[in-house]
Amino acid sequence: MKTLLYCTLAAAWLAAPAARAQQANALYQVADPAQKKNTVMGRVSERSTGKGIPGVTVLVKGTSVGVSTDHDGAYTLTLPAGATTLIFSSVGYVAKEVKLNGQTVINVTLAADQKTLNEVIVTGAPGRIRGNRSYEKRRAAKDVLSGRVAGVAVSPGYLYPQPTPSSSETYAHVQENGFQKVAKEPLSTFSIDVDAASYSNVRRFLQQGQLPPADAVRVEEMLNYFQYDYPQPAATVPEPFRIITEQAQCPWNPEHQLVQVALQARQVVTEKLPPANLVFLVDVSGSMQGEDRLGLVQQSLRLLTKQLRPQDRVALVVYAGAAGTVLPPTAGTERATILQAIDNLAAGGSTAGGAGLRLAYQVARQHFNKDGNNRVLLCTDGDFNVGEQSDDAMEHLIEQERESGVFLTVLGVGQGNYQDKKMELLADKGNGNYAYLDNLDEARRVLVQQFGGTLFTLAKDVKLQVEFNPSRVREYRLVGYENRLLAAEDFNNDRKDAGELGSGHTVTALYEVVPVGAPGAVDPLKYQTTQPATPVPTSAELLTVKLRYKEPQGLTSRKLEIPLTGTARPIQEASENLRFAAAVAQFGMLLRQSDYRGTATYEATTRLADGARRFDPDGYRAELVRLVKLAEGLRPEAYGAR
Repeated sequence: MKTLLYCTLAAAWLAAPAARAQQANALYQVADPAQKKNTVMGRVSERSTGKGIPGVTVLVKGTSVGVSTDHDGAYTLTLPAGATTLIFSSVGYVAKEVKLNGQTVINVTLAADQKTLNEVIVTGAPGRIRGNRSYEKRRAAKDVLSGRVAGVAVSPGYLYPQPTPSSSETYAHVQENGFQKVAKEPLSTFSIDVDAASYSNVRRFLQQGQLPPADAVRVEEMLNYFQYDYPQPAATVPEPFRIITEQAQCPWNPEHQLVQVALQARQVVTEKLPPANLVFLVDVSGSMQGEDRLGLVQQSLRLLTKQLRPQDRVALVVYAGAAGTVLPPTAGTERATILQAIDNLAAGGSTAGGAGLRLAYQVARQHFNKDGNNRVLLCTDGDFNVGEQSDDAMEHLIEQERESGVFLTVLGVGQGNYQDKKMELLADKGNGNYAYLDNLDEARRVLVQQFGGTLFTLAKDVKLQVEFNPSRVREYRLVGYENRLLAAEDFNNDRKDAGELGSGHTVTALYEVVPVGAPGAVDPLKYQTTQPATPVPTSAELLTVKLRYKEPQGLTSRKLEIPLTGTARPIQEASENLRFAAAVAQFGMLLRQSDYRGTATYEATTRLADGARRFDPDGYRAELVRLVKLAEGLRPEAYGAR
């Protein structure tokens, strides 16, 4: 049976049809010197202000070949043979088509989309459109819903149906953290989380004109998606990170305070990173068919392959009904061999995820580099249906495998059957990180721009414990991190697993704090004898942050601690880092319809985020502002729905 499996896999690898290879070359923009393609470049800017627009999708019409503009709106795109038209589109702007006539520079201006929701509203399934509009607009809306490109000024984001109950996507239930009384619970303990999958998944829903399910919104992952302008750790300290704290007035509850606890990992240049022993583990089952699934995985791995150095080695393992190795460990210098193996992948069959994980870890262990970074990259929609399937079985499997010292990165793709719950579990339990790839630009961010952070661990089992001073704090609430909470005694237990911190990573956590003397939710008790609060100087410590971490292959943790003193400033005077983090948290609470959102509104969130965009090297903060505006328009009350 094993012989038959390996023969089948080898045959599939070596005998890829020429037609599919030609299609892959067009789809993935293979740089073939023998077939030099035309290149077009330019800048996309706002019509009213002339400012560059980051994150605009520039797509060759009729294909999936495209790029996204950078922080200043610039782009460069290699055109496949036969390209005739470019489509420029972005959330909140009217899409534009440009005919290709041999130009090498195409600069485009986009106008803000001023269409109101009562002009184009979808109710129920595609094609059911109501409202007072012309036949041409009804036809255009139907074209967008059916996947055809419409040449009229309507916003594609508003033209998709709401999620239907038939969707089989799964998300772990999130029970929001509540307020804890310092007198009873003075310690708050949790594992760090550098995953960012929730934000890109939320973006996917919003860009398709749907509000995300509440459980798809994990506030900590939205916070940690973004870069912050935190200072690097001093070169003279042994710790590979810096702890940053700050406090200000809480924007959604002015009677409360907002405390930021953050980590900035040391940025290690790629040339100085240790050698990598990587195993690409790719799901090639039938559910992975499609350009947004296996096609996107192949494009993503091609981007990563181009980042490999001579000292890095890559193997490729696939699984469908069974698992097999289609590329043994290969040096980073042999890019053509690695790229050919990636291009030859095709989807079909059932999904034996457990067997694939076992084989990938086995390959990684066989070529383990004790001085390097050993990691499995799992690329899947998470829809396992052969072998281990339950969450408990997968958790047991991954906990066994992580003891080998091999780390795990989970890259999720697809929609409709997307198993977020399972993939988050694998990353959490497998000493790893988790990203959702909603487009090729996200793959570039995760695998190219954040190459060191995604693939190279500086510290593992990183835990935070915050002790609050009862003379200054009456209650507190940790915003997010619900699935990362630890018992107080877990902080000093080196056997307790926690999160990993990669090169250049940032971690941001927010606490909503109720100061002593602030109005309470319950009236003062009439018959209880209570001591009045003793005034304390503002120089007294508000809290102390304690942290434990291990070296990447270490067994014993080290401990750090830092106090926070002083008073909370008005939110307008807080740092840009804190103001933007507050806006992201507020946005997450609005999407979740959180009981703790207080006075938060989408309009206030837009103002707060828009005023904290000075540091925005890649344009993602500007994108957030557009998504907040889009979400505001998608609320049922925005168009009178009941």
